[in-house]
Amino acid sequence: MMNVVVVESPAKAKTINKYLGPGYKVLASFGHVRDLPAKDGSVLPDQDFEMLWEVDGASQKRIKDIADAMKSSDGLILATDPDREGEAISWHVLDLLNKKRVINGKPVKRVVFNAITKKAVLDAMAEPRDIDVPLVDAYLARRALDYLVGFNLSPVLWRKLPGARSAGRVQSVALRLVCDRESEIERFISEEYWNLSAILKTPRGDEFEARLVSADGKRLAPRAIGNGEEAGKLKALLEGAAYVVDTVEAKPVKRNPSPPFTTSTLQQAASSKLGFSASRTMQVAQKLYEGVDIGGETVGLITYMRTDGVQMAPEAIDAARRAIANQFGDRYLPEKARFYSTKAKNAQEAHEAIRPTDFDRVPDRIRKFLDDDQLKLYDLIWKRGIASQMASAEIERTTVEILADNAGKKAGLRAVGSVIRFDGFIAAYTDQKEDGEQSDDSEEGGRLPEINARENLAKQKVNSTQHFTEPPPRYSEASLIKKMEELGIGRPSTYAATLATLRDRDYVTIDKRKLLPQAKGRLVTAFLESFFTKYVEYDFTADLEEKLDRISAGELNWKDVLRDFWRDFFAQIEDTKELRVTNVLDALNDALAPLVFPKREDGSDPRICQVCGTGNLSLKLGKYGAFVGCSNYPECNYTRQLSSEGGAEAESNGLNEPKALGADPVTGEELTLRSGRFGPYIQRGDGKDAKRASLPRGWKPEDIDYEKAMALISLPRDIGKHPETGKMISSGIGRYGPFLLHDGGYANLESVEDVFTVGLNRAVTLIAERQSKAAGGKARGTAAALKELGEHPDGGGAITVRDGKYGPYVNWGKVNATLPKGTDPQAITVEEALALIAAKAGKSGGTTKKAPAKAKTAAAGAKATKTTAKPKAAAKKPAAKTAAKKKSAE
Repeated sequence: MMNVVVVESPAKAKTINKYLGPGYKVLASFGHVRDLPAKDGSVLPDQDFEMLWEVDGASQKRIKDIADAMKSSDGLILATDPDREGEAISWHVLDLLNKKRVINGKPVKRVVFNAITKKAVLDAMAEPRDIDVPLVDAYLARRALDYLVGFNLSPVLWRKLPGARSAGRVQSVALRLVCDRESEIERFISEEYWNLSAILKTPRGDEFEARLVSADGKRLAPRAIGNGEEAGKLKALLEGAAYVVDTVEAKPVKRNPSPPFTTSTLQQAASSKLGFSASRTMQVAQKLYEGVDIGGETVGLITYMRTDGVQMAPEAIDAARRAIANQFGDRYLPEKARFYSTKAKNAQEAHEAIRPTDFDRVPDRIRKFLDDDQLKLYDLIWKRGIASQMASAEIERTTVEILADNAGKKAGLRAVGSVIRFDGFIAAYTDQKEDGEQSDDSEEGGRLPEINARENLAKQKVNSTQHFTEPPPRYSEASLIKKMEELGIGRPSTYAATLATLRDRDYVTIDKRKLLPQAKGRLVTAFLESFFTKYVEYDFTADLEEKLDRISAGELNWKDVLRDFWRDFFAQIEDTKELRVTNVLDALNDALAPLVFPKREDGSDPRICQVCGTGNLSLKLGKYGAFVGCSNYPECNYTRQLSSEGGAEAESNGLNEPKALGADPVTGEELTLRSGRFGPYIQRGDGKDAKRASLPRGWKPEDIDYEKAMALISLPRDIGKHPETGKMISSGIGRYGPFLLHDGGYANLESVEDVFTVGLNRAVTLIAERQSKAAGGKARGTAAALKELGEHPDGGGAITVRDGKYGPYVNWGKVNATLPKGTDPQAITVEEALALIAAKAGKSGGTTKKAPAKAKTAAAGAKATKTTAKPKAAAKKPAAKTAAKKKSAE
């Protein structure tokens, strides 16, 4: 008797096959086996939302392998991941196998492995079920909605807002959060306030600090002291006052532990404590879930990492309580187990929280089996999991109220201190106890000295400090994920992909872990808020998420939800066909006024052109995006690039008008420093024949002088004749950076400065090295491997990670697949590499096996198959690139 088991990951397949034994054949689907083609017409609203699915070349082989195995099997067990996407993959696999007529009445069951351990796998196999149809329906609805929004709204952006790349149902709302916060910061007006405090001494000689909280019998609200004059009067009162203790109150306070991690709270904690991006967190967690080699055995260290549940399984709670008693002592074990429920909007809690699979597997004991990132994340998960079942911390918080009296003028001061009497769960985050000893009386927030009621205090010093209110902070990845979860926008499993999309589209950048909206992102958001208001509203997006959740619960019909959405959305799309570009620009000028028209230091109208003095400045749309230009064009050709910091940067650099640098000694033409649509540049002369040279990366306008301008405008630079060929060697700056040119061949230079300083001998050496590399077969694209990932499961050679001219990429035979932007080449896993290779091979219509001279083209390319219940797109749009076959990102 033999059963076929289908999982997603080849790494899991090997481990699970070992757990199940010879009666099972475990095969990997490598994630999704089919997807909607990235082109218009894949979802058909006019045909009851029929969805046309595409199987790429690599997936066709996976399905063939599964189908061949099914011919000699007794049954099929679908064991893809325990989430919505995993359920969908099982549904896709079964649908394709039914089309191949290999099921033939054989039993088909669905199992889910919440952890990759022998017990978890065997327990799951003992409780099979059918495919969850409502969960699949929710996936279909979500996939159709994301497709319909993306493939109908993005073309509107392309037509009305050149330079914008895409819009998405969740992506655009997340972007709006970032842009709205930036607008808050721009509108923020800082206000002055003062804080007053006194350093006081007890009769026993101990000093402590108390802050002013009331004056003249009135309670002072935070930031109530608004100016220096008021602060001075209060300081004078305190300087001459006598101080006496009014009351001393000590209260016991308990601090309870937080629940175990969900996907979003893990991403937040890893960001704030470890500096991990959301995508990096999920990559490392995936490896910990799938398994790590521990002493010759592959063991899953954590439970499934895509969940919004906060409760652990009963057996896990029992295991945690045993570990607490053994590792910390009985006092750290509460009388009853703790139970948690989530407060996040629309949370499903369908799965366990993220926890260690074995609480006895203390991080220090498995340190040698993990790399640094794996150890850091596992340590975070282990501590949070075990702390969630530990006793509360017991804290004594002391509040001292003090009266100040200066000739009848009274004020009140307060001092607060706290002491940890019993650390409880806090012990999990500090050094683990060897024998259960407790660290009593440790300080939390500062200990106060002995202070008694009604005793007099001596004034040592009065402090008066000026402060200014600060704008709200920009979002970090962690705080944005937290906000999205609070609003019920998107799903935790897709937050990492959503943030990655915003970065890849150049809508946001990350600076010091803060998300900064770029000009392109703010333009897109302003456009959508002006003309598609409903679809970027937080409540609307959250309500739609709630409907999708109700579909998964079997409470709503998925096609009814699609019909309601499409009716209004399609009407909105149609309305924009009559939208004129002038309407768009007027709306954007108003919505983005602080960005487009920053205030000027001289107080003049920021919308009046300072070059001609009469024209009005406005946003203009060009082939490569938006810029600011004058209404008197072409008489006035003033333009300014729209940067993420607004026009203020260009104007503060003195580029509002051309900056004269001096005359070219040969031509006599004036050299000027200017700012254009694509950044600052040097121009020699005027008119259409004027020569221009953009400033190289790293050169700042404020550092440009006459000598640098002359050097730049004079490129290419002749270095000298090659001693062997007699032909000139020159240096210059091109599209791909600094270079040497000789006899039609190029050699790279390391830096821009080399362009102006490299001598003949060095240039000859670099050219010779380049020619030697080319002769040795190390031409472009065959760089040395950065990382070896092992043999491809289909054969055909090793999979490697390499660094190319355009960034790191995965190589297998003749297939080169570029790594997604921001991916660490050293962190890429074999599963991720296989997915990238499969997607790349699918784009060319076939696979590359054993590195043949030419990649074989699949007979029919990527086959499209119809399902009986799937959606439609609207009017024809340009075909887009086929996306990599991954779990769909919202």
